Amino acid sequence: MTIIEPHIHMYSRTTDDYQAMYRAGIRACVEPSFWLGQDRRYAGTFFDYFNLILNFETTRARRFGIDHYCAVAYNPKEAENRPLVDEVLAGMGEYLDHPRCVALGEIGFNNLTDNEEYACRRQLEIAAGRNLPVIIHLPHFHKPEGIRRTMKVIREAGFPEDRIYLDHNTEDTMDQARDTGCWLGLTVYPISKLTPQRVSHIVRTCGPDRLIVSGSADWGISDPLSLVKVVDFLKRDGHDEQTIHKLVFANAMAFYSRSPRWKPEFDIQPLDPREFQR
Repeated sequence: MTIIEPHIHMYSRTTDDYQAMYRAGIRACVEPSFWLGQDRRYAGTFFDYFNLILNFETTRARRFGIDHYCAVAYNPKEAENRPLVDEVLAGMGEYLDHPRCVALGEIGFNNLTDNEEYACRRQLEIAAGRNLPVIIHLPHFHKPEGIRRTMKVIREAGFPEDRIYLDHNTEDTMDQARDTGCWLGLTVYPISKLTPQRVSHIVRTCGPDRLIVSGSADWGISDPLSLVKVVDFLKRDGHDEQTIHKLVFANAMAFYSRSPRWKPEFDIQPLDPREFQR
């Protein structure tokens, strides 16, 4: 089965992870912009990071047979520094216009503050002006309030809900999320987020339509093969092939196809490591 990893932070992963992902059937991925472990102090450090994931990371992934795309944004975890938000957003255009950028994201809320809302609202306006789809980060805590406030901002901005990938849902947000027109993300981690078992229960309760499953895989205890383990569990738990195909391929294809730059290649051949380590 060919798999798309629709939300994964490969900046924090090793080349061994790329090799394992390819062997397991992952052939394309999208890397949203995220927090690097401590807050950045200068706009230039954001721009260098955007440049790295759009260029070097794409090249690194391709060497291992994976077609790598990005989403670019100012993440909510650093949004309390409003002057820096303004400076970064003023210079972000060239990275959003890069041929490997297929969305703006991830944006949204972390601690549900007014500064986070300011950064989210401004970036929705930028995405609307560039006709880009958007990846939204729901907060790790107080998720029902997070989704309520997120949708308030999206609707006040008039941004089309079918161009939103509303990620990091759990059981306590699904009723609210299904009342939107957004694509709904489920994130699988070994400990801190959903398990394959919980994903299976949500899918059985809600159905697979508009659901996108990802591994996210960042600095914490995470797994770049989460989607493979989800596929294996869903098969054992009685879900049919069409349902599984939607969750790990077709729905991600449908969402990212809202960007004309999304043209993934699924037949890239890995290079001999001796050819690029000289």
